[in-house]
Amino acid sequence: MRILGIDPGTGLLGFGVIDVQGTRVQMVDAGVIRTPVKEDDAVRLLTIYEELSDIIAANNPTVMSVEKLFFARNVTTAMTVAQARGVVLLCGKQAGMQIFEYTPMQIKQAVTGYGKADKKQMQEMVRVLLKLREVPKPDDCADALAAALTYASTARLA
Repeated sequence: MRILGIDPGTGLLGFGVIDVQGTRVQMVDAGVIRTPVKEDDAVRLLTIYEELSDIIAANNPTVMSVEKLFFARNVTTAMTVAQARGVVLLCGKQAGMQIFEYTPMQIKQAVTGYGKADKKQMQEMVRVLLKLREVPKPDDCADALAAALTYASTARLA
């Protein structure tokens, strides 16, 4: 099974693709989609759409695991992240993927066993679970891989 994990954002959108075969988990691709802060929102969303569509076409995942927008201090930030999430969900559905969404606490629980784990604990567990030499950078990339790992562990339990 190939899973695409997404950490939604407008400036930086993290993505991580993993393969799962039985208990074996392997990273296939990971990174971020960057959009310029001063660019018009519509152009930024189009960039996310086009780049994510290319990532999906190149990696051919069957499942998408997306971090839910759980909390935002700034209403404007929440709205732009919500718009990016909409683009992500559209890309997933257009590609025929099953889509699953998880709160940050659910992702932390699945990856570390503790729903209030800090960022460093999360990143280290992503590194360990995927047998990587280094923690994936930037944080958005590690968070996206954590979302993919969450679906992998949830699917195994189901």
